Amino acid sequence: MKKLNYRLVIFILAAIFGIVFTIPSFINKEPKINLGLDLQGGMYLVLGVKGNEAVKSKIKTIASTIKYITDKKELFIDNLKTTDNSVKFELIDKDDAPKLDKELKILKGVVIQKTPKNGSIEYVIKLTPEAIKKTKEDALNQAIQTIRSRLDAFGLAEPTVTKQGKDKILVELPGIKTPKEQKSVQQLISTSAHLELYAVDDEHRAVTPKDAAKYGDILLPSKSNPNIKYLLKTPPVLDGSMITDATVGFTQKTNQPAIFFTLNSQGAQIFGDFTGKNVGKRLAIVVDNKVYSAPVIQERIGGGSGQITVGSPEEAHVLAIALRSGSLPAPVMLLEKRSVGASLGADSIRQSMIALITGFVVVVVFMAWYYSTAGIIADIALVVNLFLIIAIMALFGATLTLPGMAGIVLTVGMAVDANVIINERIRELIREGKPIKTAIEGGYANAMSAILDANITTLIAALALFAYGTGTIKGFAITMAIGIMASMLTAILGTHGIWEYLLASGKKITTKSFGMKV
Repeated sequence: MKKLNYRLVIFILAAIFGIVFTIPSFINKEPKINLGLDLQGGMYLVLGVKGNEAVKSKIKTIASTIKYITDKKELFIDNLKTTDNSVKFELIDKDDAPKLDKELKILKGVVIQKTPKNGSIEYVIKLTPEAIKKTKEDALNQAIQTIRSRLDAFGLAEPTVTKQGKDKILVELPGIKTPKEQKSVQQLISTSAHLELYAVDDEHRAVTPKDAAKYGDILLPSKSNPNIKYLLKTPPVLDGSMITDATVGFTQKTNQPAIFFTLNSQGAQIFGDFTGKNVGKRLAIVVDNKVYSAPVIQERIGGGSGQITVGSPEEAHVLAIALRSGSLPAPVMLLEKRSVGASLGADSIRQSMIALITGFVVVVVFMAWYYSTAGIIADIALVVNLFLIIAIMALFGATLTLPGMAGIVLTVGMAVDANVIINERIRELIREGKPIKTAIEGGYANAMSAILDANITTLIAALALFAYGTGTIKGFAITMAIGIMASMLTAILGTHGIWEYLLASGKKITTKSFGMKV
């Protein structure tokens, strides 16, 4: 045991670690490497975000805020209306203007125009161009986060959701193969889950949206029967941005599937105030512009909770995930959809494995033939290197893609390249007449700078690819980075430790051990 050295001990421990954590990937147990979309098949989507809808939603939120402020401060306004890019209303008493102006300072990124009209003041509030641009950018970024959260909550392994260009979202879903799975995931992604609560206007009647607009209302269809329309007062009382939780359950009376939602403190206060002032009137629960129910308010509802009755447990499950993950700030549209079949993935795996095994065998045979014992030691380091790459990727749940397999093949070449440099340096020192032990130590010392230069520059390139690349490019970068670090451990530390052990054990080491004829 005294002949062991710290380099060899580290190498042995690394080999054990690599073998132990590589095995689960081959027997389909955890932890294992996840295969990417290109290897196991799945679904590929390109989505667009309707930025103008995000601006409209922002305008509606501003209108709701104004309604809440003026009700709370008892500032009387009339004809509160929204257009695509502005909010209009009339302040009845012009003397209240200073008080209202003070309250409106909480609105950011808006331009406020005031026009006196026969004792009242007409307010027109618009978003600035900068605010509109930022709203659209925020909508895209928030949509990415929301979709990613929904897919994680759905239990999908290694979904990829990234920004593509300035206004698109790329979604890659490995393992989604059956039409049923594709439909469920597509519904989950595309559901805006925009919850709004509206007061029902039972005082007027309207058949068309144009008629509804005369009263400052909107006309929305029922979820269960599109032929039934509800006339709703705008702006909404509150929206889903104030939801803190949403769970699936069943109603006590009818045992129907339902979503039970909870509002934050602000939402709870608004909800409680509204229901307290409107007992006996109807409140419509609207999700994505469809009225799920419009119950009559029996009493003030405190606590900030409510329920949405839906058609099936599956629908409740998807909608609850969407509500918990937050609503999409704007609807998304499907621009491109592709399915990668399992047969293509299997073919990719087969061809990649052929390339990997062929390259590995050729390198191993060449090293053993050309460098003799030194080549065999390099081959041992190469095998451990492969185990380490697979083990680390499995342990961190990394995804192996087709470019990732190319990264492994590239790493095999780089790992053996380090040993070629070391062996050549040792050979040079032997030719200069140095003793074997001195030549080995000198060979490692002389080769170190060249090996470090090559590996560090490649590692920097891998980090840059990971930082700025997307999808499979990241997979290639991760594999290459792990391979480089593993090769530094095995090719330099490991082989050096083996030589030190052989020297300490008194094994006969000659020039032939390095493939030299004399």
